Amino acid sequence: MREAVTEARRIVVKVGSSSLTTASGGIDDQRVDALVDVLGGLATGGREVVLVSSGAIAAGLAPLNLSRRPRDLATQQAAASVGQGLLIGRYAAGLARHGLTVGQVLLTVDDVTRRAHYRNAYRTLRKLLDLGALPIVNENDTVATEEIRFGDNDRLAALVAALVQADLLVLLSDVDALYTASPSSPSARRIPVVADESDLSEISVGGIGKAGVGTGGMVTKVEAARIATGFGIPVVLTSAALAGPAVIGQEVGTLFRAAARRPAARLFWLAHATAPRGRLHLDPGAVAAVVARRKSLLPAGITAVDGSFAAGDPVDLVDAGSGAPVARGLVNYDAVELPALLGRSTPELAAALGPGYEREVVHRDDLVLL
Repeated sequence: MREAVTEARRIVVKVGSSSLTTASGGIDDQRVDALVDVLGGLATGGREVVLVSSGAIAAGLAPLNLSRRPRDLATQQAAASVGQGLLIGRYAAGLARHGLTVGQVLLTVDDVTRRAHYRNAYRTLRKLLDLGALPIVNENDTVATEEIRFGDNDRLAALVAALVQADLLVLLSDVDALYTASPSSPSARRIPVVADESDLSEISVGGIGKAGVGTGGMVTKVEAARIATGFGIPVVLTSAALAGPAVIGQEVGTLFRAAARRPAARLFWLAHATAPRGRLHLDPGAVAAVVARRKSLLPAGITAVDGSFAAGDPVDLVDAGSGAPVARGLVNYDAVELPALLGRSTPELAAALGPGYEREVVHRDDLVLL
C-alpha cells in the first residue's frame, strides 16, 4: 500500500471529459455513478474531497445538436453554459445518495493570482469543506477567454491542490498509468513510481494521444504532476476505472513523489498559473538586486517597457542584455504610466509627482524568480 495515499486527509481528484461522457458528447450516467461512489466513500469515511471536473463543454454538445467539440470560442462558451448545469446537477443527485451536498466553484486564472481573488477562492473552498460539502471545481468556460484561461483542467487541478493545501492529487483519465511510450506500443512499460525528474528521461509522452472530447493529454498530466509535486503534493495518475483502488492506496497507475519542501503559496501560483501581460527590461544592477538580493524592483532599474497591462497584472522581468526572463511579478503601475518614471529614483518621483509615486514597481512579496 502507498502511505502517501493512505495517510492523505485532504484529496483533490481531477477527472477528464473522456472519462465522463459518451462518444457523442452526452453525460455517461454509469461512469458518473461509478466516480460518485468513489468520492462518496472517501467523503463519508472522514476525508476532505475536492473534485475538479472537466466535461461542461462535452456535456453541452448533444443538447445543442453539436456533433463535435466546436473550435470557435463563442460556441464553446455556449456549450459550457448548457453543459455545466447538467453536469453539476448530475453530481448533486449522485452524491445526495451518500448524504453529501455539493458546491459549485467556477474559477478563472485571476482567481488564483490576484491577491483579493485568491483569498476569496481559498475562503470559499475552505468554508465548503468545513461545512461538510464537497466542492466541485471547473474553469469558468462560459466567460474565460484565451487570455485568462488555465489552458487545461490538469493544470487547474494542480493549482487547486496547492490552493487548498491538499495532501494528495489524483488525476483520472482514460489511460491507466504513465508509460514509457504510447500504451498501444508493444515496447511500452508502465512506470509505477516517478521519484524525481530523472525518472522521466526515458518517457516519450509526446506521442500519447488525447481524448476526442477533451483538451488535455498525457503531456498536460505530467506537467500538472510537476506543478503539484513541486508544491509538496504527491500525485497518482491512473484511469477513472481504477479510481477506487487508487484512492485506497493500492499500487495502480503511477505515483509521483512529492518534493520535500513547499514554496510560498501565492508565489508558486504566480510562477505557474499566470501568463505575463508585459515585460519590464532591467539593467544589470536591477537584475542583481532582484535575483541575488531578493529586493523589490524600483523605477530606477528599468530601461524599457513592453506590452499593455494594468496595475495588478503579471509581468515578466527580463535581463535587458540577454532578453531572458529572470522573474515574474505583479506590477503596481499601468503600462502607460511607467515610461515617464524609468531611470528615476523613488524620492525624486515623490518630490516631482507626489507621495503616491514613492513605491516599488514590483514589490518583492509579489515577485517570484523564474
